[in-house]
Amino acid sequence: MQARLFYRIAAVLLVLFDAGHTSGFPWSDPAWGVDLSAMRSTHFAIMGSSRTVWDFYVGFGLFVTVFVLLAAVLAWQLGGLRKESLALMRGTAWTFAVCFGAITALSWKFFFLIPIVFSIAITICLTAAAWLSAKQESPHPSR
Repeated sequence: MQARLFYRIAAVLLVLFDAGHTSGFPWSDPAWGVDLSAMRSTHFAIMGSSRTVWDFYVGFGLFVTVFVLLAAVLAWQLGGLRKESLALMRGTAWTFAVCFGAITALSWKFFFLIPIVFSIAITICLTAAAWLSAKQESPHPSR
């Protein structure tokens, strides 16, 4: 298999992961019996702004949405590179894979089955792609 295919699979999984995360907004269900009113009603001043814990909760949740979408675009673009260009991107490729390894660990520790499964699948795809792209020949012959 080629790195390109693994990057494209990872990109699709990332879009699905992102859609699932975002569709879960507000990331809490009243059926769980969680009272969010304190998060919404307790205001505090921070650096000249009045915010609530709810503001931070929603803001950071949306940060995740944006960054996972960025990861999907990056995976798709890496999948579109020529072998020679991809070989030059080894550092980025491995950093991307390690990042999702960390996300897998965090998902395992703090979340539930669906994000764990998506994180594992994405990490496997990115690791396979990084490994395969590292095997590509350097575009510069040795002198």
